[in-house]
Amino acid sequence: MEKMIKVVLGLILAVIVTGTCIAADNPAQKKQPQAVCPVMGGKTNKNLSVDYNGQQVYFCCPPCREAFKKDPEKYLKKSQ
Repeated sequence: MEKMIKVVLGLILAVIVTGTCIAADNPAQKKQPQAVCPVMGGKTNKNLSVDYNGQQVYFCCPPCREAFKKDPEKYLKKSQ
């Protein structure tokens, strides 16, 4: 009986370890960077961003970044 318990516990541990490794490598679970500018809707540039409430917000061009800085809530509501 003790051997059976050890085997079952070993299998449970193996499933947990395997599941953790798969989840860590799964690209679908990794957050994708923002692809659309919240101001004009164009493709974002990874070099044009603003930190807003602890989150990076990306833009297509410098004027969009400046417009967002002036009224971020306006553009965040628009992009939702």
